[in-house]
Amino acid sequence: MSDVILDGRSLSLEDVRQVALGPETEVGLSEEAVARMADSRALIERLVSSGEPVYGVTTGFGRLADVTIPPDDRTTLQHNLVRSHASGMGDAMDREAVRALMVLRANALARGHSGCRVVLVERLLELLNSGIHPRVPEFGSVGASGDLAPLAHVALALIGEGPAEKGGTESPVQGLLADAGIEPVTLGSKEGLALINGTQATTGLGILALLAAERALETAEVAGAMSLDALLGTPEAFREEIQDARPHAGQARSAARLRALLAGSQIRESHREGDPRVQDAYSLRCMPQVHGAAREALAYVRGILETEANSATDNPLVFPEAGVVVSGGNFHAQVVSQALDLLAIAVADLAAISERRVERLLNPDLSMGLPAFLTSHAGLESGFMIVQVTAVDLLAEMRILSHPASVDSVTTSANQEDHVSMGLAAARKARRSVACLQKVLATELMCAAQGIEFRRPLRSSDPIEAAHARIRLDVPKLEGDRVLGPDLDALTDLIRSGELAGIGAEEDT
Repeated sequence: MSDVILDGRSLSLEDVRQVALGPETEVGLSEEAVARMADSRALIERLVSSGEPVYGVTTGFGRLADVTIPPDDRTTLQHNLVRSHASGMGDAMDREAVRALMVLRANALARGHSGCRVVLVERLLELLNSGIHPRVPEFGSVGASGDLAPLAHVALALIGEGPAEKGGTESPVQGLLADAGIEPVTLGSKEGLALINGTQATTGLGILALLAAERALETAEVAGAMSLDALLGTPEAFREEIQDARPHAGQARSAARLRALLAGSQIRESHREGDPRVQDAYSLRCMPQVHGAAREALAYVRGILETEANSATDNPLVFPEAGVVVSGGNFHAQVVSQALDLLAIAVADLAAISERRVERLLNPDLSMGLPAFLTSHAGLESGFMIVQVTAVDLLAEMRILSHPASVDSVTTSANQEDHVSMGLAAARKARRSVACLQKVLATELMCAAQGIEFRRPLRSSDPIEAAHARIRLDVPKLEGDRVLGPDLDALTDLIRSGELAGIGAEEDT
């Protein structure tokens, strides 16, 4: 039995990621989906036989929707559509993104409103399960009429044309199909349109960005708690009573997580009495409010993407029960584009508060007795001075990326498509923003772990000590200046893996 079964209605974001990670996950099609697709295809074939004009079935596309296509030319029409729309540019999307796009498109077709034959989805899944990945350029969609160019590059592979990657090597897809025993398809009426008209490139990149952001957010709680303890901060601001007085769910969740991460710290107990400070700086005290705001934003984005992953987003849509094929606008990715813009904003602010904690750890005027730049020989050695500079550079990039793409509509297709979502641009920058956040958090983890070293022999809490020990497996304590780039890369990989995200999670449930 297949590991993931597509029915058009129940694909989870975690399923998408599992498929995206590689062909070891086999994807299949449910019997119910096969039946629905057969019904919608039967309606298309009846309409074609009747001679009734149907957009994209017996007519041209976009501004050319009023041009009637003779029956003998309709297969040529669909193949021409795919070839002409495979006009993307730029570097190829990475394998994970292409696989996410492919499984999402298959799932959208499986919903049974697209009017294509079952064999199209079966071929798409054969490519996925064989590890054959069409080359999909990163630019070429404005997120309305769907992600036309990216999806067309996938459709091109199904008809045996264009380049594809397998096992890290790119070659003509025709040979890869032959080696795998997969026959190219000949497209029937509406099938080219069904393959390319949807939001799956935007949604696929968005899902990968969101899941990475969720893991990064959980890691940010670990980094923030470690920084607070290294800076002799107090967790009093995380008390449950304070959160109950302003009952936002994300704030309460972050506060509970921070309390669990810091419980039992000897470092905290060492300065409980006699500390003249009444309260900590905002970057420490307001972690529940800032991290919690990101939680609320990511929860909203998750809801949008879960719905979109199980939606029919092409045009026209086929409704066999009503016996109609109707043109609409489900290909318009505005709701996804806006959500991904919010994602970029949320992770930019997580990076901003993280960088401020890095500053406090390195600045001897703010660090509660820690040496300047966390080195024992300041002046002779620079310690982590430029680590913070790197974080600031990343933060500047993220602030630029936080500008919304979803408000930048540009008219296309001879004014037929006169409002577009710029969804793919929103997805690209959201994913890049999350990658920058991972790097910023790497700088905080590096500095916070070093700060804990200077509080020895006192120990932090069990969860923070576990995180510290895991960091030290990849990055040793700084005992003299060294090249820190490889250490930061190692911590970025650790954050990306999600290994730190689960630390302390059991205690706060």
